[in-house]
Amino acid sequence: MGTAALHPDRLLPADPGTRKIARELYAAVQDLPIISPHGHVPPEWLAQDTPFKDPTSLLLSPDHYIFRMLHAAGVPLAELGVGGAELDEAGARRAWAHLCEHWHLFLGTPVRYWLEDELVGIFGFTQTLSPQTADASYDRIAEVIAGENFRPRALMEQFDISVLATTDDPCDDLAHHAALAADDTFDRRVLPTFRPDKYLEPGRPDFADLVARLGEVSGEDTGSYAGYVAALENRRRYFAEHGAVSSDHSHADVVTLALEESEAARIYAGALAGTATQDESTALRRHMLVEMARMATEDGLVMTLHPGSYRNHHEPTLEAHGPDTGHDIPIQMEFTRGLQHLLSRFGTADGFKLILFTLDETVFSREIAPLAGFYPSVYAGAPWWFLDAPEAIGRYRSAVTDTIGFYRTSGFIDDTRAFCSIPARHDMSRRLDSGFLARLVADHRLREEDAHQIAIDLVTTIPSAAFNL
Repeated sequence: MGTAALHPDRLLPADPGTRKIARELYAAVQDLPIISPHGHVPPEWLAQDTPFKDPTSLLLSPDHYIFRMLHAAGVPLAELGVGGAELDEAGARRAWAHLCEHWHLFLGTPVRYWLEDELVGIFGFTQTLSPQTADASYDRIAEVIAGENFRPRALMEQFDISVLATTDDPCDDLAHHAALAADDTFDRRVLPTFRPDKYLEPGRPDFADLVARLGEVSGEDTGSYAGYVAALENRRRYFAEHGAVSSDHSHADVVTLALEESEAARIYAGALAGTATQDESTALRRHMLVEMARMATEDGLVMTLHPGSYRNHHEPTLEAHGPDTGHDIPIQMEFTRGLQHLLSRFGTADGFKLILFTLDETVFSREIAPLAGFYPSVYAGAPWWFLDAPEAIGRYRSAVTDTIGFYRTSGFIDDTRAFCSIPARHDMSRRLDSGFLARLVADHRLREEDAHQIAIDLVTTIPSAAFNL
């Protein structure tokens, strides 16, 4: 039965001289507050300060990295509490036992790195997960989360998260965010993020119902294209008034085009009637992405794009458990030609900001960095989702730094629903960036004092500038 101790030099360079520099850089950023400008923690957890139920619903069920690996090993998602499935105490223990029985599958993965960081650093459990330690680890975590000092608000303080952005439906009344903003006892920033994807997809079978609801909450008549656009503008302003700093967009591609208003209105009417063709629906969605950029120049929301996911790849899983249940798969992506129309219109517009994320790392050096190296509006988003692993983060730094340095990037994005993994993920990024900077210093490509300032800026001023914080 092994131990899960955390080595103080984990992820730092192996070369002794370079490691010494990296240690000093990491020491400067280790305890700085966390800025998390893109994530998926439910705001009601914080507004209601909801106690966590059990180890499985806290650590396993919300983390698609964990449950998709277990599913690949043959564990049914229903046994893991995925997709809203409710587990009783026995079910939650059984799900945790599945993780412990398959813990060896995670060797060498960032998932194991993060979870060991959590188990040791947060819960004080120092034995390696295994079938023999399943009950002991479950009981230890359950004991910790039962304490008053383990409520979500206490964890915001413990993790020192200064800014946490959530991801929210345009029709959300943002009552939880309003409650937090009005609470004088809570001094952390929890910001909504405008996520309009499904309202911009005219090919969806429920599109008419969605925009009808959009009309209800906005007070606009979405029976017409003009009313539809006005409703989106209305909700964006509402989000901005409630603290939002960005809008978040994820579609199959980032191809952009501009339709004549009469043509957009014709396709929109067809979409409401269910008669628009697939090509017409795609054209309107691409047109609406440009409209989102136009609106961003007016309301100031930073526009973030993260295309390149084949959503809901396994239809039986979608039918049984719903979306966001581990079977979104990356696909090849293209930015330069696709965004040319949008950037021709708004790439140099005052105040417009566009952060480009990708699941296709081949575009970092070929397209995203060169775009960010010319357009004042464009920033290179950090590796996220399938790319937020040590080697991929290193490749990202190597791919973009030659073209845009450090100050045209977004800062680290944890992009997680797994609340307790946030400090582990940000710490990983700080260690990796310290190592990357240390190698530049060791190669005499960067002065140590400059590396020190960059290390601090990467977790403070750079994300703050990119997201208008």
